[in-house]
Amino acid sequence: MLIRRPADIAPSEITPQTVFESRRRFLAHGGALLAGATLGLPAHAANAPDTTPLTPLAASRFSTNETPTPLKQLLEYNNFYEFGSSKGDPSLYAHKLPIRPWAITIDGLVRTPVTLDIDRLLKLAALEERIYRLRCVEAWSMVVPWVGYPLSTLLKHVEPLGSAKYVRFESYYDPEVITPHFFGFLEFPYVEGLRLDEAMHPLTLLGLGLYGETLPRQNGAPVRIVVPWKYGFKSAKSIVRITFTEDQPLTSWPKADHKAYGFFANVNPQLQHPQWDQSRERRIGELFKRDTLPFNGYAEQVSSLYAGMDLQRAF
Repeated sequence: MLIRRPADIAPSEITPQTVFESRRRFLAHGGALLAGATLGLPAHAANAPDTTPLTPLAASRFSTNETPTPLKQLLEYNNFYEFGSSKGDPSLYAHKLPIRPWAITIDGLVRTPVTLDIDRLLKLAALEERIYRLRCVEAWSMVVPWVGYPLSTLLKHVEPLGSAKYVRFESYYDPEVITPHFFGFLEFPYVEGLRLDEAMHPLTLLGLGLYGETLPRQNGAPVRIVVPWKYGFKSAKSIVRITFTEDQPLTSWPKADHKAYGFFANVNPQLQHPQWDQSRERRIGELFKRDTLPFNGYAEQVSSLYAGMDLQRAF
């Protein structure tokens, strides 16, 4: 069950301060090398790459008081197919991702298209929220202390036209830099998308960090999308372009297998998926499964977006 907490409870009361402090000591004193040796990984794999502390922030009203997933597990268990199809591959190979310089172009059906560098994104909304959210991907889930602000804060600056109905996200991909270890049918660059009202919802986050620091490479550095009521593949990592469109974009997973992956990808325990049971999920670090909540526990906030829709067909 998703348990909500009052917004005036400080994040430090939920996440031990030692987690933040020990992380900086861990990196500074070569702890990453030791972790790499312990795991049997190359030394660079365990380095939390090029992260920097962010200003302490207030908690969001959407926060949960559930125990956050340990940082070590966030770094070592990821879906980032540009760097491999196994959960541990991104921690091995994401060091190749160049995160400076970095810019995002926002274009399409907008009045004022713009290209912003990552430093302007970090300053744009003064990072006014830290949001604790439960994030489900397939049959596993995490509680992540994201740092960021509502995506709508950014999108409003470009003044979407009335004809804009969808928002398309494109992730970084350079075949000269990244050679995917995923030899399947997924095409790159990775493309995701949201309906405009989904993208403008205050729960949709422009993610700039986690656990009080900028994003590690394997978690989608330097900027990503977080859509907590949907399965994880909707939350595009390392984005370089945001485009407003009139037509629904053809996104990567539906393009690869439209019978298994729909455009909406809302967490729906009643939907019979052809490959796995969506009615139960396993929290990372836990032995037993738990019941999956509709819309990942955010039904009160987002179910109205889908009023009148057949969620067995619009999956």
